[in-house]
Amino acid sequence: MKTTLSITGMTCEHCVKHVTSALEQIPGVSSVEVRLKENSARVEHAESVSLAGLKAAVEEAGYGAA
Repeated sequence: MKTTLSITGMTCEHCVKHVTSALEQIPGVSSVEVRLKENSARVEHAESVSLAGLKAAVEEAGYGAA
């Protein structure tokens, strides 16, 4: 599955790395592409990974996700 999240609060490449790392740590996530200019994250993952779980990982990293 592919999910695109809108990410808020990112201001630099360090933020991109932080969000990427948070999403990559979720079991079942196979790839993550975070784009600063688009304020988005594209996540490829197994069906067992929930949208709520993706959002929670981003929020725990200190950013907003929708």
